Amino acid sequence: MNPMATYRDYYEVLGVERSAGEKEIKTAYRKLARKHHPDLHTGSDKQAAEEKFKEINEAYEVLSDPEKRAKYDRLGSNWRNGQEWQTPPDMEGFHYYASDNGDFGCESGFSDFFETLFGGARTARAGTRRGNLRGQDVESELPLTLEEAYRGGEKTIQLTSREICAACHGAGRQERGLCSYCGGTGSTSSQKTLEVKIPPGIQDGSRIRLKGQGGDGLAGGNPGDLYLKVKLLPHEQFLLQGDHLESQVTVTPDQAVLGDKVTAATLDGPVIVKIPPMMNNGKKLRLRGKGWPRKQGGRGDQYVKVVIDLPAHLTEQEKELYTKLADLRKGV
Repeated sequence: MNPMATYRDYYEVLGVERSAGEKEIKTAYRKLARKHHPDLHTGSDKQAAEEKFKEINEAYEVLSDPEKRAKYDRLGSNWRNGQEWQTPPDMEGFHYYASDNGDFGCESGFSDFFETLFGGARTARAGTRRGNLRGQDVESELPLTLEEAYRGGEKTIQLTSREICAACHGAGRQERGLCSYCGGTGSTSSQKTLEVKIPPGIQDGSRIRLKGQGGDGLAGGNPGDLYLKVKLLPHEQFLLQGDHLESQVTVTPDQAVLGDKVTAATLDGPVIVKIPPMMNNGKKLRLRGKGWPRKQGGRGDQYVKVVIDLPAHLTEQEKELYTKLADLRKGV
């Protein structure tokens, strides 16, 4: 009795017609491989991506090899027979493989269906015939203080990255079992230290591109790029709104009534701000050119909100004066 195996439609897996040429098959494979690469997924999605990635590789292993594809296409009208497909008796040259425990199965990472047709041996390791494949572009967050983003310069960062496994070269398997070095994922984790150049005045949400610092390429392909998305951290004194800054300064009631000169913080250091007489609580003073750098040149403005606050303590003499002031106000 011939072994039974679940049929796999490799053309459907890659999303191509059965008449597809070599270039079309390769293009479809690369697109799907990038989409379902396990390193781009986390949590429960990662396991599903790994299974899909294996399925895509298996389909490409067959359809990119003229000899394997010819054997596969010989199934002819039998290819739609359903889930329980049985190898036809006239399929000369096919090999069968039984696992050590006696069950028919796949020990090399491919499906039972593949092993039924082609046996356990492969004519080439993953990546050797696929052609080079550019590494994945990777995006990570780059937290910056307002001062770091304002002044720019260099910043040293450490990132955890995924690299192609040096032991199995991304195949996930060695000999007839999972690669023990990477656990079958085809990649390993490593720490990477980078020096990042930060342009002065960079905005929240901007991206910095580090060429060639993304995922490793397959089969000699170029590495992808690393994109760092800027995340401005909250600041105790300043709030950035577009290219304007907002801050506040606290004054006493007498300063608000009579006017005064007070010190206000800016990103360039403290400056003296004139409080005009009869200043209302919540009113904003404009500091021209003390805001955020603009792409077209120049800078925005800084708006200083005046907050009137009572002194923490009053002497008896001060209380007396406030009482007299209150009596005077009654007669107004």
